[in-house]
Amino acid sequence: MIVPEKTLKRDIIYNGRVLKYVVDTVDVNGKEAGREMVFHPGGVGVVAIDDEGFVCMVRQFRKPYEKAILEIPAGKIDPGEEPIVSAKRELTEETGYSANEFRSLGEFYPSVGYTNEIIHIFLATGLTKGESSPDEDEFVDIEKIHIDEIVSMIMSGDIKDGKTIAAIMKTQYIIERNFR
Repeated sequence: MIVPEKTLKRDIIYNGRVLKYVVDTVDVNGKEAGREMVFHPGGVGVVAIDDEGFVCMVRQFRKPYEKAILEIPAGKIDPGEEPIVSAKRELTEETGYSANEFRSLGEFYPSVGYTNEIIHIFLATGLTKGESSPDEDEFVDIEKIHIDEIVSMIMSGDIKDGKTIAAIMKTQYIIERNFR
């Protein structure tokens, strides 16, 4: 049985530039409970793949894990920005690539237990190399890796980033089945 929760009170603990941390007091079937949540404006991820099956990946240091992580180009959606616009901007900023075609691969919820973040993922084809222009505090290495190798890296546990796993596996499904 699913029991809806009614918010009785919300305390904003932190309201930052990107994240808002709140604690809600909720009524669950006549009993009070607490819910800690992180609100996020949403993000995008892009699988930029060339005609030979090589994907443009980025490797960058991620402070929460204290190491460099291999992932698809991605970023935050700016206020009022459509996800497709964010995807095009992030691809170019991080890698210098632009694409003739963007296809939505859908959206997913990276961690439903504590955040409302939605990540929109896209497949980009018809790539053209240009100049990257990462944010001033963003340092990335660009690596082109064949999608088959990326899938192997996912299956062996070498790639752990959720948006990359979801986007690459959806892309591989499309390629293998010529899915439209």
